Amino acid sequence: MPLLGVSPAEAAILASGIPVEAREMPALIRRVERRMPADAMTIRAALIETRRRGWVSRLNDLANRAGRIWVRRNETEAAAAAIAVLEPDDTTLVEALDAAVASRLRGLGPTPEAALEAIAAEMLEANGSALSADRHAALARDVAAGFGLAGDAEVDFLDRMGAIEARRRRDARDAEAASRAKRREEVQRLRDWERSLVDFRALPGLLGATDKEVLKWIGGGLIPVARRIPARGNGQEKWEFDPSEITALRANIPAWRETDTRETRKRPGNPAAPALKLGRGANAAVARVAALDRYAGHFATARALNRRITLVTGPTNSGKSHTALDRLATSDSGMALAPLRLLAHEFREALASRGVAASLSTGEERMPVPGSRHLAATVEMCPFHNPVDVAMIDEAQMLGDRDRGAAWTAAIMGAPAREVFVLGAPECATLVRRIARLCDDDMDEVKLERKNPLTAARAPVGLGDLRTGDALVAFSRRDVLDLRAELVKRGKRVAVVYGALSPEVRRAEAARFRNGDADVIVATDAIGMGLNLPIRRVVFSTLRKFDGESRRELNSQEVKQIGGRAGRFGQHEEGVVSVLAGGGSPDFIRLMLNAAPGVPEDLRPQVQPDADIVAAVAAEINSDSLFGVLARIKRAVLRTDDPNYRLADMTQAMAVATAVDGVAGLTLLDRWTYALCPVDERDNGVSRLARWAIEHGAGRPVPPPMAGRLPAPERAAREELERAEKVHKRLVAWRWLALRFERAYPERAEAEAETTRLDRWIEDVLRQQRRSKLIA
Repeated sequence: MPLLGVSPAEAAILASGIPVEAREMPALIRRVERRMPADAMTIRAALIETRRRGWVSRLNDLANRAGRIWVRRNETEAAAAAIAVLEPDDTTLVEALDAAVASRLRGLGPTPEAALEAIAAEMLEANGSALSADRHAALARDVAAGFGLAGDAEVDFLDRMGAIEARRRRDARDAEAASRAKRREEVQRLRDWERSLVDFRALPGLLGATDKEVLKWIGGGLIPVARRIPARGNGQEKWEFDPSEITALRANIPAWRETDTRETRKRPGNPAAPALKLGRGANAAVARVAALDRYAGHFATARALNRRITLVTGPTNSGKSHTALDRLATSDSGMALAPLRLLAHEFREALASRGVAASLSTGEERMPVPGSRHLAATVEMCPFHNPVDVAMIDEAQMLGDRDRGAAWTAAIMGAPAREVFVLGAPECATLVRRIARLCDDDMDEVKLERKNPLTAARAPVGLGDLRTGDALVAFSRRDVLDLRAELVKRGKRVAVVYGALSPEVRRAEAARFRNGDADVIVATDAIGMGLNLPIRRVVFSTLRKFDGESRRELNSQEVKQIGGRAGRFGQHEEGVVSVLAGGGSPDFIRLMLNAAPGVPEDLRPQVQPDADIVAAVAAEINSDSLFGVLARIKRAVLRTDDPNYRLADMTQAMAVATAVDGVAGLTLLDRWTYALCPVDERDNGVSRLARWAIEHGAGRPVPPPMAGRLPAPERAAREELERAEKVHKRLVAWRWLALRFERAYPERAEAEAETTRLDRWIEDVLRQQRRSKLIA
C-alpha cells in the first residue's frame, strides 16, 4: 500500500468499496485509524456516523420547508440515528423523521385530541402566537399519523379538530375586536373629559365667588382638583378642574361662607365638612365611591374591634415567629398569615406541634379542618369578615414590595383580630407605625435580637473550598443550575432551591440538605424566606442582582435577610456570611451587616382596589369595561400627592383587563378575578388567561395544562426541566381559577394528579448527582 501513496486506513476504506466524498475523507480516516485493524462493517459504521451530521441538517431543512415548526432538534437527531443506508433519499429521511415525531406526539396525551391540544399550546408558548390555519391542519395530520389513525377515523379527527380550531379563531377575533372597541370608547371618554377641564381662572365665574374665596376653598379641600399637570423646568404645577363638578358645588357656598375657617380646612370625607353633591360619573364622585384615601374604613369588621397591634421586629434567627405562634396557640381562635404557600404549611405544622389543629387556605388549595377555629393562610387570603382573637402577619417588610405590598397593607389594616402580631425586619417599623395611626389602633413594639452572632468572613471563598453545611446563593435559575453542575463535577452532593420550583419540591430539596443527603445547597434569594435550614455558612456567588429593572448592588436588608440564614440557633455557635472569589468584597458584606435599618423612600403604604371598589366605580361611571374602570381608578381615586396612601402598581391587572374585556359571557367581576390571577408575563401568561377566559365565557370546560411524556430523570435535559417547571406554574394559575370558577375548571383531580407527577419528576431530576444532560 505504501507504493500507492495511501495510508492503511485509506486503503481499508477504498477496499470496502463504499463511495466517500472527498470532504468526508479526513474525518473518516481519523476514525478508522483509531479502530485499525478494521473490517468493512466497521468502516461502514464509521462512515454512517460521519454522514449523520449532514442528514440532521437535511432533516431540519425538510421540516422547515414543510412548515413543521414543531419538529425538535433531538427528533432530527433521533431520525438520523435510525437510518441504516448510506445514501438515503428524501423519502427515507422523512419516514425516519415521521417515526421520531410520532413517538413524541403519542407521549403528549392519552388521546389524539389531548396531544393536539398540548402541542398547539406548546407552539403558542414558543412563538408567542397561534399556528396558522394551514400549519394547524398539518400538525393535526401529524398527530393523526402518530396515533395510527387512518381512513374514516383520520378524516373524522381532522374534521372535528378543524371545526374546533375555526371556532376558537372566530371567538378570539370577536373577543379582540370587542376589547379594542371598549378600549377605544373608554379612551375617548377620558379624552373628552380631559378636554372639558378648565383652569383656575374659570372658577370664580362658575361659583359666583371671589378669587380669594376660591383659593381658600381649594386649600381646604372643598373644591376638588380634577387633574394636576407636573411643572416643566422652573414653572408651576398646573391644576385643572371639572366644570360639572364645580357647578354642582354652588349650593354649598352659603354654608362654606358661614363656616369657621378651621372647619373649612377639613377634607370632604370628614363628616364635619359640608356634604358635596357631585354629578354622576364626575371625577370627585369616583374618588368618593372608591374611597382609597380613606382605605382603613373599608375594613368594617376590623374597625369595629378594639384592636391592639404588637409589632415584633428583629433579624433572622431572633425568634419572631416562635413568639407569635406561642401566643396564637393559646388563643381560642386565630389566623397565621404567611408570604408563601410553603410557609403557610409550616405555620400549620407548627400549630399542630403545639396541639392546635388549623385549616389551610392558599390561592390554589383549601384544607379545611372541621371544628377548627384556627387558620394558616397566605397573606392574600386573609378573611376580613371572620373575627378571631389573635392574628399574626409575617414578613411585614414586604409592605415595600412593588408587586405584593398592597396585600400586606390590607392584611395589617383589615385583620379582624383583637390582637394583631406583625412580624418583620426592623426596616418595616416606620410603615407599620403609620398604618396603626391610620387605623387608630393602639400599638406596642417588641424588638428581638439575634440568638447567636452573625459575622462576615475575612476573605472570599473559592468554589473548591465549599464545605458541608454551606449555602451558595445566586440570583437566577441559570446561575443556580450552572453552579450545581460545577459542584457535582467536583464530587459534591448538591440540593437546589429557586423560585420556579414548587413548594413541595423546595421542601424535598431542603430535606435532602437537612438530612445530610446533600453536602451543599445552591439557592436563589428564595432561601431568604420560609425555609429553616441548618446552614453553617452563606456564600454569595455575587453581590449584585437584577431586580426586574436594573442590575444593582444588594442592599443591607437583602444581605441581612439572606445571610441571616447562616448559623441556625441550636445547631451552630455562629453564622458566617461570605462571597465567592471573584463575586465581590467581604468588606461590602461587613458594611451591610452592620448598617442601620433603612427607611423606605416612600412612607405611604400601598393600596389597591378590591371587588367592591371595582363594582362601585363601574356603577358610578356607568361602564361595563374593566379597562375603563381600572383606568378611572388609576386616574381619579387617589391623588399622587395623597399624604397617607399610594396606589399600587396595576400594570399587569390593566394588561389582563385589556385582554379579557371583550370576552362574552363573563361579568365585570369575573374579569376582575382573571386580572388577579397569578401568572408569569414572561411565559405569555396574559394571552393564556385570555384563551381560558374565552372558553369559560362560551360555557366550555377549560382543561388543565399537561406536560405529556417526560424522559427518565437521568436523561432529562435542562430545557426539559424548564418546560416541566413552566407547566407546573401554569397549573398553579389553573388551580387558582378552579377554586373560583368550579364549573368552568372542573378537572381538579386531573390537575392535582399532574401537579403531583411533575413535583415527583422534578424532584427526581434534581436528585441526579452524576454528570448528565441536565448539567452538561
